[in-house]
Amino acid sequence: MKRAAVISLTGITVCVLTACMGKVPEDKNLVSDQKEEKATVYLFGPMEKSRPDAKNVARSAFDVTVMEAEEALDLTMEYRTYTADNYQEKTYDEVLVDRARHHMDDIYLMNPDSIRILGEEGKLADLSDLDSAKNLREAVKIANTIDGKLVAIPQEVVVYGLFINKDMFDQYGLSLPEKPEDLMECCRVFKENGIETPIGANRWWLETIVFAQAYADLYNGGNTKAKIQALNDKEAKYSDYMRPGFEYLKEMIDKGYIDAEKAYTYEAIEGEGPDFLAQKTPIVMAYWGAANTETAYGNPDFNLQVIGFPSDYGPMPVVPMTGYGISAEAEHLEDARKVMNIITSDECLKTYTDVNHVISPSQNVEVDCIDALKPLNDRINEGVYVLGANASMELEQWGNTCLIVRELLNGASVDECMAQFDRLQEEL
Repeated sequence: MKRAAVISLTGITVCVLTACMGKVPEDKNLVSDQKEEKATVYLFGPMEKSRPDAKNVARSAFDVTVMEAEEALDLTMEYRTYTADNYQEKTYDEVLVDRARHHMDDIYLMNPDSIRILGEEGKLADLSDLDSAKNLREAVKIANTIDGKLVAIPQEVVVYGLFINKDMFDQYGLSLPEKPEDLMECCRVFKENGIETPIGANRWWLETIVFAQAYADLYNGGNTKAKIQALNDKEAKYSDYMRPGFEYLKEMIDKGYIDAEKAYTYEAIEGEGPDFLAQKTPIVMAYWGAANTETAYGNPDFNLQVIGFPSDYGPMPVVPMTGYGISAEAEHLEDARKVMNIITSDECLKTYTDVNHVISPSQNVEVDCIDALKPLNDRINEGVYVLGANASMELEQWGNTCLIVRELLNGASVDECMAQFDRLQEEL
């Protein structure tokens, strides 16, 4: 009834307006003084445009690059934002994938698993011919290329490492660990000296230790493409790669170096963070940006060092790749491509990097990082790393490994965890 009333009122309004206007001369342009509207490009992400007084540095840096694109192209960028309140039980990734499948937006900020799903379904445009794509690091291209198409480009390379309280290491005469056995020995010394839990962990990031063990040789021992193809062809098994990492993690749990029960319930940084900052726990794992912000580990009362995860190839950074992608059937496809080319250009990436002090996806842009992050940065510049997400692998890595690690934390055996990898590989 309300809808009928609205329609009726609309009809009455149109009639009244028509009667008042009378006959309009044919040569009269009723909108001659109205400016032509600017083109609009729509971005879906977990953020809105920053308020002038906002303290979110990363978001503000992105806004600066967006403003450069708006000015250069004389268009407007509109943000469509995910909030948990709006979508209730649906995660950001679930909402994003659904929107992208229905071409509801032009540009999307995506996590690794979403990049893989949408790239395989052909829902993302190929960005490999953009000028900005020519300057990308090889790691970025590898991680975000599906079926020969570059489907996403990030504004920063997210790198995970071990956050070390160097003062506590010095106190017990310990060197920073490089190999797996080094870290195990450090934990033994801490435990024997009354440190209850040498490594603080949460339910999200323990897979980083596993990845460093599992794929150090795959990414740094040569023939990477051939090894990945063997996995995709089922000539090799993911479980064979993963087993050493899971066995290593299980040993650390059994020896009490990691509290599995707490890790299973802890949220990232919120759980293990207080003990690390209070110098009760000498080691945690986190991403690069956590060392730059005072809300995480950026302002500790001790000498902070961030290193790669111990591996047979030495300290090993783990890199899961996020990125911005464009809907293959975007309503404003060409404008979106122009925006992407600007916000991922070397000029804009330098602006973003200078503000956030993060690793740039461009091989031409260097970061002026704090001393604590230099060991991690040096390894990335040497080309030594492990990808925690790789779109060229048919089995999605980051999300699946995270879930199976949680099973280990909840009491599953290594063999049971490996059986899950085998089942996932068979189902591909």
